[in-house]
Amino acid sequence: MNRRSITVVGAGGIGATLGWAFREAVQNVTYVERNPAKYQQKLSNNRVIPFENWVPLEHDTILLCVKCFDNKKILERLPDRVELIPIQNGYDPQLESKKHVAAGIASFVAQGQSGGIGFTVTRPGKLQIGSRFGQPLPSSIRSFFQLIQSPLKRQRITLQFETDIRPLKFTKLLYNSAIAPLAAIAGIDNGQLLSDRITRRLFFALLKENFFILQSAGLELGTVGPFSPRLVTSILSRNWLSGIMAKFFEPSLRGTYCSMSGDIERGQTEIDYYNGFLISLIRDPDRSPINRSLYQLVKQMECDRTPPHPRYLEELVIP
Repeated sequence: MNRRSITVVGAGGIGATLGWAFREAVQNVTYVERNPAKYQQKLSNNRVIPFENWVPLEHDTILLCVKCFDNKKILERLPDRVELIPIQNGYDPQLESKKHVAAGIASFVAQGQSGGIGFTVTRPGKLQIGSRFGQPLPSSIRSFFQLIQSPLKRQRITLQFETDIRPLKFTKLLYNSAIAPLAAIAGIDNGQLLSDRITRRLFFALLKENFFILQSAGLELGTVGPFSPRLVTSILSRNWLSGIMAKFFEPSLRGTYCSMSGDIERGQTEIDYYNGFLISLIRDPDRSPINRSLYQLVKQMECDRTPPHPRYLEELVIP
């Protein structure tokens, strides 16, 4: 990989974590940010620049760690020969049409700082990097990420390489499209999705619907976490067993927040790249009732900039 610099676009939880790891390894990172509280910070041997002033160069290695609704403006600026590696949730058809070789998913949870560039890993997990075309990763990309294996390990993050990242991205989408919008609507942390009986019922029903949609579309699903999506769906079909599993997992999710948290009141979320994409996979509205109800509710709350509250979950359709 012939690179002149490492650029991290988006210094939220994931971007700040990866930028820190590369700073530890190679001491030369450029952060690109829209938030003045972040780009006004001075970092030794590194640059933090506003998006408006950013001019990407040929052969740059760019880690794309922004929310999907920011992709369009970024892609318009990129020269053809940059090495683009998206590490983000959601599914963006425009981004997927590009020719970049690799992509990643982060199954760890990290909270970024509201001012300055910093992070706290609130839930350990994996950084998985893989090919977008089901072929072995080029050795240059593997070597590039191996630079940060030790720094990540100190944060209890495991680096893992995958031959095909697509099944894992679709599984991550299955989970995120249930967790993120429900937690964002209600204004709760991820653990409360499991601790409240009514919310848990809605969450589990949405997970099962998401699995049905992705399976009906013929998309291969991988394993993110301890259980395969098929096993998770089987567990959710047994009320006594799903209740036990909820009690087991809930403590590890307390105090962690979805990436959509706080976005509704700002008037823009990633709902089009989460549940909107799932809806596009299955045209029959009778086969995606929760996703459609959820999508409409979030879009209305975006428009009105409605403060989140658990009572809004009562407006969702549960078959």
